[in-house]
Amino acid sequence: MSKVVTFGEVLMRLSPSNHRKMRQSHQLEFFFGGTELNVAASLANFGMRVEQVSAVSKDFVGEAAIASMRHLGIEVPAVTRVDHPLGLYFLEIGAGMRPSQISYNRLHGAFANIIPDTINWEEILEDCSYFHWTGITPGISEAAYKTLKNGLEVAQKKGITVTADPSYRNNLWKYGKEGGEVLAELTGLSNIFIGGVNEINEILKTDFELSREGFIEASKELIFTIPSIEKVFDKVRTGVSASWQKIYGQAWTGTEYINTVELEISSVIDRIGTGDAFAAGIIYGLENYDDQYTLEFATASCVLKHTILGDNSLVSLEEVLDVMNGNTGGRIKR
Repeated sequence: MSKVVTFGEVLMRLSPSNHRKMRQSHQLEFFFGGTELNVAASLANFGMRVEQVSAVSKDFVGEAAIASMRHLGIEVPAVTRVDHPLGLYFLEIGAGMRPSQISYNRLHGAFANIIPDTINWEEILEDCSYFHWTGITPGISEAAYKTLKNGLEVAQKKGITVTADPSYRNNLWKYGKEGGEVLAELTGLSNIFIGGVNEINEILKTDFELSREGFIEASKELIFTIPSIEKVFDKVRTGVSASWQKIYGQAWTGTEYINTVELEISSVIDRIGTGDAFAAGIIYGLENYDDQYTLEFATASCVLKHTILGDNSLVSLEEVLDVMNGNTGGRIKR
């Protein structure tokens, strides 16, 4: 079985229930998540072997986070423990025209204080087929950046396929490095780019337009400038409201443009982790399908995550294939 390694922060999410604002609630639900963890959870649901590399707090909260990961089917031997609190974020889930709001408390947490020398990438990446990272990780701290770069260099040496979701978060990058330059450097150690025009413009310092032609030209320029990138996969979102979203997928395969039909979610339960479900669908698809089917699978995976409360997608392989086969009516299965 192919092994996927993900590297990133494990966060605790605290959120009022039933779309309440914080000041309306005296109780908060909590979930464990984090971009790379969410990808790992989806892949485990699809039946892939997946291992998360991270650092959590050396207390009962960190223990609970590890227990949650194990419950999701994620291997955790390379999750280290440090004397710093687990990162947190607070979420008010929006509805209708009221958007969701997030406040992070992560820049001084456990993962930000990961110790690069404690991660044995040679051992972790043994028998690994895919290594996944996102642009959030190197933005958290210099220690996280150095640890990731070490891992990518080992992955490149071993010939492992590296999938990159180099999303840029302006509220990170507080330790003196310029985000776009770092993301360009790390993308140069990667093979599959999961992102669109905005991400490419940030890395290349270009100004391609948000259109089909803009995506094609941006993808061509990315592959020309960073030849290690072979393919570009992107999800395109139209937000009618916080509760009603439309999604389709597009890709540049290196030789042609492909896309999917647009799918609608008119009763969004939770938007957190939907992009991660798309990324997981790409990784699973690359292992099992051709590019067109991979894109359709990833788009269906993304859409279904909108129906799951919490950060992690819990949909099965069969549920994704059902949506791909046109079963979008939500009819009860008996």
